[in-house]
Amino acid sequence: MPVEGASANGMMLVSSSDVGAVNRGRILQALYDNGPTSRADLARKAGVNRTTVTGIVQPMIEENLLVEGKAARSAAQGGKPARPLFFNPGAPMLVAVLLLPGKIQTCLVTLTGAIFALQKASFDVNGKADAFIATMIDTLSKTLAETTQPPFGIGIAAGGMIDSDKGVIVTVSLAPVLTGLPLVNILSEHFGLPVVIDHHPRALLVGDRWFGPGRGQQSFAAIYTGEVLGGAFYINGQVYRGLAGSGGELGHTIVQFDGMPCNCGKRGCWETIATLSWLRHEAAHMKMDNPQDVTSARLASEAETGASPALALLDRYARNIAVGIANLQQTMSLNFYILHGDAATGGERLSDLVKHHVQDLVLKRPNQEITIVSNGLGEGHTALRGAAGLVVSEHLKLII
Repeated sequence: MPVEGASANGMMLVSSSDVGAVNRGRILQALYDNGPTSRADLARKAGVNRTTVTGIVQPMIEENLLVEGKAARSAAQGGKPARPLFFNPGAPMLVAVLLLPGKIQTCLVTLTGAIFALQKASFDVNGKADAFIATMIDTLSKTLAETTQPPFGIGIAAGGMIDSDKGVIVTVSLAPVLTGLPLVNILSEHFGLPVVIDHHPRALLVGDRWFGPGRGQQSFAAIYTGEVLGGAFYINGQVYRGLAGSGGELGHTIVQFDGMPCNCGKRGCWETIATLSWLRHEAAHMKMDNPQDVTSARLASEAETGASPALALLDRYARNIAVGIANLQQTMSLNFYILHGDAATGGERLSDLVKHHVQDLVLKRPNQEITIVSNGLGEGHTALRGAAGLVVSEHLKLII
C-alpha cells in the first residue's frame, strides 16, 4: 500500500486518500460479487452506517460509474424504499489490450465485463519497433471507432518483464521487438487517453478477482502455463506488486538444481518442466502421434477414452505444475490457486491431478484446505477483463 511517509525508524502511515481508495475498491468489489445492492445492504455488509456508504458512492454516481435503480417496495415496517446501486450501463467503456509474443488483441469492455469490438492482429517478434507500433495503433483505432464517447482509458496486459511504474516493457525473450518499448507513453500521446500496463499474469489475477473464480477470495494465486510460465498473487485483499511492478516471474524459480537449460540462461527453472515445450518434448520421446500438437486439452480428452500414455503424461505434467505450487503453498499458504493458459484447458481432470500432487508434496496442517481450479473462461477474455480492471483501478486510484 502506498505510504504517506516514513520516519528514520521505519514507521509508515497510511494517508487519508489511500483509505478512501481502499473503501471505493471494496464497494466496487461488493457490487461485482453480489450484483445490484442498496446502500443499506452495503452498510450492513461493511458494518458501517448508511451515511458512510453514501459518502463513498456519491462521487462514483457523479462520475457516471454507478447508477441507482428503481426503488424497491418498502418493507412492512416502513422506512425509506431501497434503491439498488450497480454499474451504469451508459458509462464510458474501458479499452483493453492483450499483448503476447506475435499477437495483439484489443477490445472495449463494459464495467460489468461484457466485451465488444474485439480486434486481433499479429506482428513480427523480431521486426522493427516502428512496424509494431503502427500495427498496435491501427488495431486499437479499429476498436475505438466502435464507441461514441471517450473511454476511461486503455489497460494493457503484456507478456514479459514489465516496469508498471514507468510504463515500459523491460524485456520479452520471445519477442525482442518489444524489449525496452515505452508503450504507455507512446499510446497515451497518440490517443490522448490514460494508459496503464501490467504483467500478463497479474491482469489474469485481476480478471479472476473481479469477474471470475477469485470473487470473494481474500488471498489466492493465478498460475499461467503455455510457452512460458508466470503467476501473480492476491494477498489479504490486495494485488501484490514488487518494486516497479516486479514479481510474478514464477517460471524462473529453481525447482531442479542443475536441471535443463532455460531460455533465461539458468538451469532447472520451473518453466523447463511445466510448459508446452516440455510437454511436447516428452510426447515426442513417447512416440505419440503429432507431438507438436500436444496440449493439456488433448491429453485430458484422450485420457477420457482410456489412453494410458496420455494419462501417464498428463499425470507427470500435473506433478511438474504441482512442484511450484507446493513451494508457494509452503511459503505463503495461499490455499487457493487458479490455473490459466494451457493448464486450464486440461479442465477438472488436470486440476484434480495437480491438487493430488500438491497435497502429497506439502506438509500437512490441520484444517487446511487446498483448492485448485481452472478458469474455463479462456485466457483471452480473462486477461482482457483484467486489463480493463486495471483501468478502473487507475481511474479511481484504487489500491488493488
